[in-house]
Amino acid sequence: MRLGQIYWNKNATAAIFEGDAARPIPDYSLYDLICRSEKEGTPLSALAARLAAPQRMPAHPLIPLTPKEVWACGCTYQTSASFRDAEHGTREGFYAHVYSDSRPEIFFKGTARICVGPGQPIGLREDSKFTAPEPELGLILGGKGRILGYTLANDVSAWDIERENPLYLPQSKMYSGACALGPVIVTADELTSPYELHMECTIQREGAVIFSGEASTSQLNRKFETLIEYLLRSNPVPAGSVLLTGTGIIVTEASALAPGDIVSIRVKEIGELVNTAAVVQ
Repeated sequence: MRLGQIYWNKNATAAIFEGDAARPIPDYSLYDLICRSEKEGTPLSALAARLAAPQRMPAHPLIPLTPKEVWACGCTYQTSASFRDAEHGTREGFYAHVYSDSRPEIFFKGTARICVGPGQPIGLREDSKFTAPEPELGLILGGKGRILGYTLANDVSAWDIERENPLYLPQSKMYSGACALGPVIVTADELTSPYELHMECTIQREGAVIFSGEASTSQLNRKFETLIEYLLRSNPVPAGSVLLTGTGIIVTEASALAPGDIVSIRVKEIGELVNTAAVVQ
């Protein structure tokens, strides 16, 4: 099932997406629906099907979920670890060690405050000259870390700030518009091969493609269950949170984002997430 949110009756409302149309789930945001599903022990897909309105209507997807928390993983793809080591130029192997070690890199990305949905602007910091998209697969978490579904995510990062000093990572990662989610969530009972997804990313500037890259989730060096297990150690992340699983698509400084650039992230089984870059205060 493809779930998300639409603007309906003057509110962000949960909906089932069917092709180009959607069936609203009256009186529920998707977060509210997840909470009821958890409380009742009813599968999310079954609850949505039971509560959805029968009529289908054209609708533009909003951010699919207003997440309680967003967490993110780094160095889960070899390309990412190698690039980050090369960028720092010192302590060679610093990131490669994390890639191969048993403990993964996990950091707090933020809350719903920094998140945007399809068509909304992603953020460029005023004090960064090298901001890049990081296309990732996002896991929607239920109680005790159960995977409820999958969405596309853009872990927008001010790379030059982290490059200056790894301790500046929070400033590189956490700011307005630094996380895009969407266009929908595909439930885990429908997307049964999450390690076989082909992901593509493009950046367009004034109508021309200035960057194109691709990766497969088959290149992940860790299982989602391992990432979740480490995330939940002494850290009871609430249901309705999102875990970003790392990027295998590296955008170099030559293609650093500029205001007006259009970033598209595509996975056939989920859809396309499109956002325009803009400077945020």
